[in-house]
Amino acid sequence: MVFPKGFLWGGATAANQCEGAYDVDGRGLSRMDITTAGTLTERRQVTYTYPDGRTGKGLTIPTGAHGAVLPGEYYPNHDGIDFYHHYKEDIALFAEMGFKIFRMSISWSRIFPHGDESEPNQKGLEFYRNVFEELHKYGIEPLVTISHYETPLYLEEHYGGWNNRKMISFYTHYAETLFKEYRGLVKYWLTFNEINTTIMFLEMLGGKADDAAYQQAYQQLHYQFVASAQAVSIGHQISSDNQIGCMICGIVSYPLTPDPQDIMKNRHAWEQNIFYSGDVQCFGEYPTFSKRLWDAHDVHLDITDQDRADLKSGTVDMYTFSYYMSSTTTTHAVENDAQGNFSIGAKNPYLQYSEWDWADDPAGLQYYLEVIYDRYHLPLMIVENGLGAVDKVGADGSIHDPYRIAYMAEHIEAMEKAIANGVDLVGYTSWGCIDLVSAGTGQMSKRYGLIYVDRDDAGNGTFERRKKDSFYWYQNVIQTNGAAVAVPQV
Repeated sequence: MVFPKGFLWGGATAANQCEGAYDVDGRGLSRMDITTAGTLTERRQVTYTYPDGRTGKGLTIPTGAHGAVLPGEYYPNHDGIDFYHHYKEDIALFAEMGFKIFRMSISWSRIFPHGDESEPNQKGLEFYRNVFEELHKYGIEPLVTISHYETPLYLEEHYGGWNNRKMISFYTHYAETLFKEYRGLVKYWLTFNEINTTIMFLEMLGGKADDAAYQQAYQQLHYQFVASAQAVSIGHQISSDNQIGCMICGIVSYPLTPDPQDIMKNRHAWEQNIFYSGDVQCFGEYPTFSKRLWDAHDVHLDITDQDRADLKSGTVDMYTFSYYMSSTTTTHAVENDAQGNFSIGAKNPYLQYSEWDWADDPAGLQYYLEVIYDRYHLPLMIVENGLGAVDKVGADGSIHDPYRIAYMAEHIEAMEKAIANGVDLVGYTSWGCIDLVSAGTGQMSKRYGLIYVDRDDAGNGTFERRKKDSFYWYQNVIQTNGAAVAVPQV
């Protein structure tokens, strides 16, 4: 193996999926707090109330209603895995595995309950300071996502969320507060989680989104790009130690056939879903193909000269991304579709698929690494990668998960090949290093963790933590800096 000295091995979580304590110490509501559980086949819903007291739930909040927590509904993110009260225990387990870095997010509504306050919630600031100090006690660097799918619900309902330019100043005030409060404790930051999904998820609707939806999505993205760029500039002004990155959902796509029309469609898919967001954040300007993307849906951006200047001056220091699977692109009718959570398109006949119809494709990770590094020449970090699966607890309390070990081992080997080919890969944080609530389905049974948490899909369980076989395997991988991927004897 050729992993560089000082390679940052670790794991990743998100506050809304693991933290719990949704109404503790002054925290405000986010959309996830009014989101029910779902399954692979049943989408999660949001709950709401009308001024006259009527209540309901659906995929969106109707006009005139407001998001609300309703009695009798189950909201899995309310408790998550209760990291809020278990963080010392969890960090000790991460340290035992040998983590060099831990990716986590901050709940915006724990710092600013509504999002538009001038002064932060001190209890929220204190909680994260305690977490960061606990990490440093074990020599673990925090990697902090400022916004991980968690905008305060108040901002969405009273300002229209990212449809409103005012969100830029709310976000930068929040980011500046974090940079100042945690100077000396946090130096690795990510501005927005999987920022490109705003457009990518429209494409996953199979062409059902209308031009108005694209106008809204591209405008939201623009305001987020500007907010991110301003935050990068602020972070650099506050501390020269700050390393601030973008975070992209890295779903590789291949043309299904050698038909030139499939080749062209796939290139355009990369441009829209991957390069569009990466180019703006890494190069500081919109790419030449933007006009084609906008013209296709009659998009006209609210963009100012100051916006353009901010984008140019606030480019990121590193490129980080998630990678779980690949997809295919074709102009031809197909019968064998991947219909799993967040996956579409024809199944690749050369790949195996998970229970959730995600393609197992470690070669795709090598491909993505080499394409992206060649394009941007920035340090890269894989900040999400892992296998969601149903784990069984043995009578003796053991949890054997060779499928997860095999998945991670294949992807680590792909990382090694990319590094050998010249890619500057500096870190890897496995997703859901401890079991947490699935973002897409709200399930606990779709487990990614190397640490098992006793919690089920209905909210039952003790929150007890148990080490899986993959815990010991990853511990050995880190100890040998990637040289040992064989299953250790435990």
